[in-house]
Amino acid sequence: MSPPNARPFDPVEATVSEIRDAYETGETTAEAVADAHLARIDEHDDELNAILAVNRDARDRARELDAAFDRDGFVGPLHGIPVVLKDNQDTRDMPTTAGSTALAESRPPRDASVVRRLREAGAVVLAKANLQELSFGVDTVSSLGGATRNAYALDRRPSGSSGGTAAAVAASFAVVGTGTDTCSSVRSPPAFNDAVGVRPTTGLVSRTGIVPLSDTQDTAGPIARTVEDAARTLEAMAGYDPADPVTARGVGRIPDEGYAAGLDPDALTGARIGVAREFFGLRNDESAPARAAERVTAVVEDAIGELEAAGATIVDPVDVVDRTRLESARVLEYEFARDFDAYLAELGDAAPHDSLADVVATGELHPSVQARFEDAAILDTDVDALDENTGYLRSLRRREAIRDAVLARMAADDLDAVLYPPSRVPPVEIPDNQPFEEMNCELAAHTGLPAIVVPAGFTPAGLPVGVELLGRAFDERRLFELAYAFERATDHRRPPDRFVE
Repeated sequence: MSPPNARPFDPVEATVSEIRDAYETGETTAEAVADAHLARIDEHDDELNAILAVNRDARDRARELDAAFDRDGFVGPLHGIPVVLKDNQDTRDMPTTAGSTALAESRPPRDASVVRRLREAGAVVLAKANLQELSFGVDTVSSLGGATRNAYALDRRPSGSSGGTAAAVAASFAVVGTGTDTCSSVRSPPAFNDAVGVRPTTGLVSRTGIVPLSDTQDTAGPIARTVEDAARTLEAMAGYDPADPVTARGVGRIPDEGYAAGLDPDALTGARIGVAREFFGLRNDESAPARAAERVTAVVEDAIGELEAAGATIVDPVDVVDRTRLESARVLEYEFARDFDAYLAELGDAAPHDSLADVVATGELHPSVQARFEDAAILDTDVDALDENTGYLRSLRRREAIRDAVLARMAADDLDAVLYPPSRVPPVEIPDNQPFEEMNCELAAHTGLPAIVVPAGFTPAGLPVGVELLGRAFDERRLFELAYAFERATDHRRPPDRFVE
């Protein structure tokens, strides 16, 4: 039953705070909020193609939350907040497919750690989002879901691999969402969809129950339309998990008051932000026209000016890291098969296949993903000999040196953050492939340092551009402060015209 003051709920651009206020005043219910978002998916996803599956239990969950609210008030900080999950995160009540028809019947027996935490915080898992199949690439195409489109230009890519989540959140199919990031996946998709994305420090968020790509690089992170909502979502996701020992690094590193409390629109005053010029401009003349990179650079240059106008001191340029050395720290080809096979083994009888090689051998992968396996040495790696593989061990050691060098540069220049565009070029037209070499994903991925992407403006063609801020280990609080102040000073977020109503 609707409360006496209830009005039809408008989900477009709704925030966590607005929805919680509406619950407190009796203006709406969790069931009405869930229904409104489900209606948007039903009405608009044929165009966007962001959703793989809707949770048929979402309304029941919302009703349970309404009953709990009537008895005791909010069950948690995300009470009744609709969430869309990237479909590489295990859900006990829905298949977890990683976008692959070869895994269409995979039904994990438990939630991923981040999913469990979100539910405990009161979230309503509304749907599972499309992704780049197996998270292997940056287009967001899969054999199970096809191609997801950019919410601001349906003929363009949304980037990936978390493009389904980013497009769904941008179009208000949910209030917030989750992605995972091995290299770019919670940063370039939000940038391409005028949203906020956070890659947390390695060890802040558990990886248990997430279909892996690279154990030493993988992490989950939030995608939202506002910095405050991203902060609230990360608060719910983060924490120690004994099943993932890396999260012991984060113990005691989360502020007692969380990340959203005390966000200050004046936080840029006195901040020092370094501009990493080596991440600007086209890297490969064959990957995109030079003018494409110029349009991104122009938007980011304006954002730098806006940061300075809001009180920041801009240190331009800062020499962060040698690009060749950064690339030499890649380990995905070494780790993918090992980690994917371990995930399948943990599923036990629920696993539809025994190995990554078996999945590839089905011939069911999207052709572009299948081609990537054919061009790489992933299935030729002797995973049992990695402890003695000098190339692999050298890359891991280089990561430590790169992280130390970045932190040393930040210390020497007294920087709060390092700035660069998440992608050097805008979204490309479908069916072209988004050029990975124009992504600036490796600095955060290879160092394990946190990064946040926030809307920075639009190209003349109306394509969103984001700006990325990299910070010190476990200093997410400072990144949220800087991003929030930039957001408040500029208000670059706007809903996609096609999905306003």
